[in-house]
Amino acid sequence: MIRRCTNIDFAIIHEIINEAAEAYRGVIPDDCWHEPYMSHAALKTEIAAAVNFWGWEESGVLTGIMGLQKVQDVMLIRHAYVRSTQQGKGIGSTLLNNLISKTEGTLLVGTWAAASWAIRLYERHGFRLVSAEEKDRLLSTYWNINERQKETSVVLFMSVNTL
Repeated sequence: MIRRCTNIDFAIIHEIINEAAEAYRGVIPDDCWHEPYMSHAALKTEIAAAVNFWGWEESGVLTGIMGLQKVQDVMLIRHAYVRSTQQGKGIGSTLLNNLISKTEGTLLVGTWAAASWAIRLYERHGFRLVSAEEKDRLLSTYWNINERQKETSVVLFMSVNTL
């Protein structure tokens, strides 16, 4: 079942992000890896910036989360993570489809360029990679990330007209 996450879910959201982000260890540049991958303070900052998390709950336990954030004139998919033991079961796709259905207009997602599995997921759902020049413009306009992360990221785009 998909449900909107609340403040009560903060600890489990944090746990899911950091457990699932282990997939990036050794894949993204070492200077971009943090321990933990996302701190409590960073997650609080994201939530304060209106990242609204949705979660996949099974038998009362969250196993996947994905955020949606309105920034200026676009919607961003943020922090899409599924516990490693639950990956490959369609949870990420189900969450993504749910968020797409809640969106109209431009939907963007940024991810690490080396995260080929994530890029494939988004492409399977109709997102397309933007050019390097457009990526730089979009990351500078809609995200608050450092230059190194911008260099090692990609942006995917979708235009949604479902509402």
